[in-house]
Amino acid sequence: MIDYKLLKALATVIEAGGFERAGAALGLSQSAISQRIRTLEVRIGQPVLLRSPVPKATAAGQQLLNHMQQVQLLERDLAKSLPTLSEPAARLRIAVNADSLATWWAESIGRFSNEENLLLDMVVEDQDIALRRMREGDVAACLCSSSQPVAGARCISVGAMTYLPLATPAYKAQYFSLGFNEQSLQFAPAIIFGPNDQLQHRFLAQSGYHGAFPYHLCPSSEGFVRLALAGMGYGMIPEIQARREIESGRLVSIAPGLSLEVELYWHFWRNSGQMMERLTRALKAPVP
Repeated sequence: MIDYKLLKALATVIEAGGFERAGAALGLSQSAISQRIRTLEVRIGQPVLLRSPVPKATAAGQQLLNHMQQVQLLERDLAKSLPTLSEPAARLRIAVNADSLATWWAESIGRFSNEENLLLDMVVEDQDIALRRMREGDVAACLCSSSQPVAGARCISVGAMTYLPLATPAYKAQYFSLGFNEQSLQFAPAIIFGPNDQLQHRFLAQSGYHGAFPYHLCPSSEGFVRLALAGMGYGMIPEIQARREIESGRLVSIAPGLSLEVELYWHFWRNSGQMMERLTRALKAPVP
């Protein structure tokens, strides 16, 4: 059996950023917190915490924290039918892609989070690989582009995001004066979110181009748009994120009429309780 006092100590050390502050939060001494962490590691036979420079859960530790989050959600469901039980704020670790976080996610989740007293630990991850976090037990739910659920989990569609290949008019005139073609694509700098971002490759393959191309790496959704506005390259930007720039003419498509539709899917564990069900219903609306 898992002693949840030990898991609480682990979670608090990570949230507080140290043993001393964790002890203050739980009303325990620093040595008592350290002892609970050591006891937990002895019981599972491996480290759960990397202690320096900033405390961070190991892979095993994160799996335990993910389990604890699910238990807390189930306890909140129980508190609904047994009001005498305390109902502290729940914390949920979720993997979300940066583009959703920068556009529709907050509006979709904000009211629900406030009403349910839900705290979110959001891991920003590319939509093509966020599901890996869930397979590894690192998160309790994820938003990604894969429709294949993990064993023991459910998967629902929450809509699609439309991406357009956008750049400034000056950039388009410089690199695509002869049109959107193979020769232009070989030399026109692109902007990619990160090494795991495949949107650019998918769009170009969809358009019939499979060759190499120069690119900037920019792991920031907002920074991504700013680089495009600075004329540094063209990038696959969500239409809803660049609507004002498109309407003002500051950004234009380098391939008018072409776009990339990315379906988004919400994955969550089946035994996560009624709160997760309510959260899922809050998300089951088409992406604006």
